[in-house]
Amino acid sequence: MFKKVCIIGCGLIGSSLARAIKKNNLAQQVVSSNRSKDINKKVIELKIVDDSSSDTKKMAEGSDLIIIATPLSSYEDIILKIKDTLKNNQTILTDVGSVKRNILRLVEKNIPEKVSWIPSHPIAGTEESGPESGFSELFRDRWCILTPSKKANEKDINLLKTFWQKVGSKVDIMEAEQHDYILAITSHIPHLIAYNIVNTSLNAQDEKKTDIVKYSAGGLRDFTRIAASNPVMWRDIFIENKDNTSKLISKFIENLEDLKKAIEDGNGKKLEKIFVKTKKIRKDIVEAGQDIEQPNFGRK
Repeated sequence: MFKKVCIIGCGLIGSSLARAIKKNNLAQQVVSSNRSKDINKKVIELKIVDDSSSDTKKMAEGSDLIIIATPLSSYEDIILKIKDTLKNNQTILTDVGSVKRNILRLVEKNIPEKVSWIPSHPIAGTEESGPESGFSELFRDRWCILTPSKKANEKDINLLKTFWQKVGSKVDIMEAEQHDYILAITSHIPHLIAYNIVNTSLNAQDEKKTDIVKYSAGGLRDFTRIAASNPVMWRDIFIENKDNTSKLISKFIENLEDLKKAIEDGNGKKLEKIFVKTKKIRKDIVEAGQDIEQPNFGRK
């Protein structure tokens, strides 16, 4: 599909994409750029990419597909480095970030007029990070949402859609604002709750901490898995999507107070009604093929 693909940031998502591109023969050459010399060395040793360097501009030159797979706060610096390598009607620029509205505008105003800037969001991942954690099947049967900018032609949108389908994803297209609102509900707030629950458990009285760790094989363990996600990435997500997350936090607090009152009043009927409703939602999610757990696909 492409002569040269450049992946900027070979962490879990970036390295998984590189593996999937090679496995499915989607590019003649796959290169990456990482700030760390050790990571650049490692991705070449692991044969994840054909070449890798901290010189982002050099790696991006001649690429007909460039994928930004770094924390959101690094985008502006990356765009300033590569914008002179972007060729009108020859380059597709995309990313894998979890927030779109502000990033879409930031990149749009800093690139040539006829470069197709098509933000992507593969809704896939694990709590692991780093190039050694990636695997080519990460995107299989997972949704990828495209939020095309004004600087994107229909031909390139269809090409990128096909690209994501070939690495295993189901693809949808929507406006950036809609994406950010939906992901705030389905991903960002759940992560924030997980971080807070784990933080609350850490603040327990010292004499109880041992037992908390010992018996955390239940519900708390599931929250710790989510809360183990990349701290820098999630810091950027909450800041970039603060309008949506702030409103939903207020709604969450309101619902939590409602639950608290039902418990204090011994209102079992109300509690049961809420629990039955949430159980049905879980059933609907599983039936829709979006179960909480990422498939293992033979990984250790």
